[in-house]
Amino acid sequence: MCELCGEETAGRYLCQRHTVELAKRLDELPTLYAEVSECLVPRRTGFGDIVATKSAAGPRSPLNEDVLDTVNMARAAEVLRLWRTDVQRERWPQHSPPPPPADLAADCRWLAMELEWVVDHYPAAGDMAREVGELEAQARTIVGDPAPRPQRFGTCVAVVNDEGSVCGAVISRMPGQTRVTCRWCGTAYASERDWLLLLHFQPKEVA
Repeated sequence: MCELCGEETAGRYLCQRHTVELAKRLDELPTLYAEVSECLVPRRTGFGDIVATKSAAGPRSPLNEDVLDTVNMARAAEVLRLWRTDVQRERWPQHSPPPPPADLAADCRWLAMELEWVVDHYPAAGDMAREVGELEAQARTIVGDPAPRPQRFGTCVAVVNDEGSVCGAVISRMPGQTRVTCRWCGTAYASERDWLLLLHFQPKEVA
């Protein structure tokens, strides 16, 4: 039975609809919280005052400090890291060292890859789905709903080994964002030259 809606699921902890929703949220959460980071910046006229920089979050007025404590990239990363650690411990109890240091995107990706096991075997799947949903809802109070969509610029052109293999991961950025780091190989695209090289070395389409 689904832990969220009570629908019969033949022994799975989430129904198909909520499984798909959780997968979608895990995919979008890193981009959403990157936008949150863009929305919250220090006010130039005084130390410690935080204002919203996007119109979706309202006028330029101080935000509640409780929001800053709960709606930020570090908090989201902490929550997803705890879920990843627990899933790993449950799945491999005999051989389960703590997961290596990673960012929000890497932990979301790992959980998404293990989602089928989570839905079939992890009793806390419903709690995880609820908490991921809460993280999304909290972020949308800052960036607006729906969140701005990333702009796709192509694929990463960084060489990743001695054989000359190219990364090839999709590179996208939010409107107005000037620096992007490839989630797979860590290559940064920040300067105008970086962006021009990215565009120049895109694979040519086969006619």
